[in-house]
Amino acid sequence: QVQLVESGGGLVQTGGSLTLSCTASGSISSIHIMGWYRQAPGKQREMVAIILNSGGRNYADSVKGRFTISRDSAKNTVYLLMNSLKAEDTGDYFCYVFSVLPSRNYWGQGTQVTVSS
Repeated sequence: QVQLVESGGGLVQTGGSLTLSCTASGSISSIHIMGWYRQAPGKQREMVAIILNSGGRNYADSVKGRFTISRDSAKNTVYLLMNSLKAEDTGDYFCYVFSVLPSRNYWGQGTQVTVSS
């Protein structure tokens, strides 16, 4: 089992920045991927950014060049630095972990990000 605790959401103006954090505990040795998804009102949940144990990263096209995902393995924490925020970045952001042995997805409780003009 993996437990996830998120922090860092809030209200920010267009063009501003926020950093989200997610700390994992429990069976952390089984974690293979950490990342962030988001869900805007009335829309499906979508991948924002993920980072693999190898250090490889993948970003949604809509956030490339603006968002940066990083991971502090010593703290079992993944970060999402969000710059140049736009109104369309508004939504609930969920920390995501994929662990192996057994293969399973884990989700955080979600943290709200609101970008206002």
